[in-house]
Amino acid sequence: MEWTSAPNTVVAPLPPAHGTFLPAKIARIGARIELLLEGERTQLPLWFVAAFGFGIACWFALGSPQQWRAAGVVMAAVAVAGFTLPGRRLGRCMSMGGAAALAGLALVWWRADAVAAVRLDHPQVLTVSGRVVEVEPRPAEKDIRLTLQLAAPGLPERIRITVADDKSAPGLGEGALVTVRARLQPPPPMMLPGTHDFARDLWFRRIGAVGRALDPPVILSPAQTDDVDALRHRLAAHIQSRLDGGAGGIATALATGDQGGIGEDDADAMRRSGLAHLLSVSGLHIAAVVGAAMFLSLHLLALSQRLALRVNLVLVSAGFGAAAGIAYTVMTGMQVPTVRSCIAALLVLAGMAMGREAISLRLVAVGALVVMAVRPESLVGASFQLSFAAVTAIIAFHALPWTRRHLGPREESVAFRLARSVAGLIATGLVVEIALLPLAMFHFHKAGLYGVAANLVVIPLTTFVVMPLEAAALLFDAVGLGGPLWAACGWSLHLVLYIAHVVGSAPGAVTMVPTVPTWAFGLMVGGGLWLLLWQGAVRCWGLLALAAGAIAAGLSPVPDMLVTGDGRHLALVRDDGVPVLLRDRSGDFVRDMMSEAVAFDGDPLALDQQSMARCSRDACISDLVKAGKAWRILAIRSKDRIDWATLTAACADADLVIAERRLPQGCRPRWTKLDRAALERTGGVSIYLGSEPGIVTVADALADHPWRFSQ
Repeated sequence: MEWTSAPNTVVAPLPPAHGTFLPAKIARIGARIELLLEGERTQLPLWFVAAFGFGIACWFALGSPQQWRAAGVVMAAVAVAGFTLPGRRLGRCMSMGGAAALAGLALVWWRADAVAAVRLDHPQVLTVSGRVVEVEPRPAEKDIRLTLQLAAPGLPERIRITVADDKSAPGLGEGALVTVRARLQPPPPMMLPGTHDFARDLWFRRIGAVGRALDPPVILSPAQTDDVDALRHRLAAHIQSRLDGGAGGIATALATGDQGGIGEDDADAMRRSGLAHLLSVSGLHIAAVVGAAMFLSLHLLALSQRLALRVNLVLVSAGFGAAAGIAYTVMTGMQVPTVRSCIAALLVLAGMAMGREAISLRLVAVGALVVMAVRPESLVGASFQLSFAAVTAIIAFHALPWTRRHLGPREESVAFRLARSVAGLIATGLVVEIALLPLAMFHFHKAGLYGVAANLVVIPLTTFVVMPLEAAALLFDAVGLGGPLWAACGWSLHLVLYIAHVVGSAPGAVTMVPTVPTWAFGLMVGGGLWLLLWQGAVRCWGLLALAAGAIAAGLSPVPDMLVTGDGRHLALVRDDGVPVLLRDRSGDFVRDMMSEAVAFDGDPLALDQQSMARCSRDACISDLVKAGKAWRILAIRSKDRIDWATLTAACADADLVIAERRLPQGCRPRWTKLDRAALERTGGVSIYLGSEPGIVTVADALADHPWRFSQ
């Protein structure tokens, strides 16, 4: 199918509108819509997939069975209403779109119920026995993470525990039967409104508890490591023996998919510079492997004149590429993004074999539909959204007549061809960064400003230098000649890390944004789809939705206070935007989460070091002025007994009281009290103390979804 702008199709005059009750103006609008849909008829199947995803998204966005049923009724009504317009393209679109949205809503609702499993309801120290079904080594944290399949009545079907390296033992791998004493707790709910929902991820993986091993696991039956796992572990150990530090960690991630050997400093630099996607084996890596296999096999086979004249070498090389892609996917652990990219590559190769256009938006739509049909929950994950948004943006951009006219291949000198290729690479990088910007703002509360420049250098460096050198070094190690190649590979990886650290630490490298409202994110996604999926001038209307969503996201207010659901961690935001924490010894995860939630790019400070606070061992009293109004906050930070008279007097003198323990009824602040009893109902909260004070809770975000915390 040729991707061009909307064709100048000659359309037969439309028949008169059915019935005489429709006003002439409505009939004219209907006729214009018919003309639009006729001109864009090649794009309509793409909107069927978008409607299917919309139904899934509605289930996650809405909060109760009553709302899900109401949405289903509306979708069914749209589908039925389409049948009242017989013979008209608008009616068929309404019927198919409504039915697709209803199918997506019903599918994800069914799956959420189908994966329901027992969950722990309170922290416990237990001795459990089970079989290891997943192992995640984390050398940077000096531990490993195990997922165990249990068979004990009353306990979760699966649990996830962390085992320190010094408590590990040989034979502790997938398939091992172990007994371990561990401190387990329920899956952690969303910590703050707008942060990542780990409980949702664990729900769909049927994991009902998480925790840490207190004693070394007792191995009842060692792991029977299969050949692929054994090869993967030997390969990782071999690479790390040839390259140490961050270079070895990245080389291991590229070959086996294991990112555990990458230090936190290097990983943070890769994230801040917009290069973190290189650490996850996905489309870029699969494309490099498949392309290299096709290139080498095609040129080697073409050396034989007999084969070149009698065999379709392109088809044969596509077979070699498919085999290489599948082998690489298996070797890297068959992670979901890798499998998704491998399937897409196989579809491309199949299209080439059949003489069809290999890369098109329809191919992307088919891939997205398959993933959503098998795992509908993947739609709300950052991995799914980022990968499909990037690919869709690239294909749509290169299908534009302007792009083909100015950046398409042509007969010209090498210098002009090279300049045109560089310009195309820069333009494509800009388009991808713009397409991913709303997703990065929503999921990570940040957007890299220099990521385009960094990717323009590092992606070719990784694809054409690092990966070929690493593959050649592994090959030549078989005859003991890989040393020089490993040295060159190490130099190139150190260059990658150098660029990541320089770009990531540059002033203004990262722009932080507070929590983006879901409706604003929906506007940006809808506008982006409208812009990318249509071909004619009507696509420009998507810019309005994009702009409206971006403005709403940019104007989102920053919370003045954050309180986690357990009441232990409190952050106050100073007038200069710096968060100050009640507990200065909070872990890195809490510190990063608090900073991201208030759009602060840096490390939080301690509350007891601020002039606005007066702290003792038991509590802190802070005075804030917001929108011309003074607020007094009392935060209890110890579990020791506090004198009744002192406590009640302090409560009465405060506007807000926060504590991780239950406070007596006599503690009555002027505005609100968030103690253990209240936080068990609300979960984490974001507090706004502006002209219209308000509290946003995790309970509001989770609503009646099945993985919500116990109430």
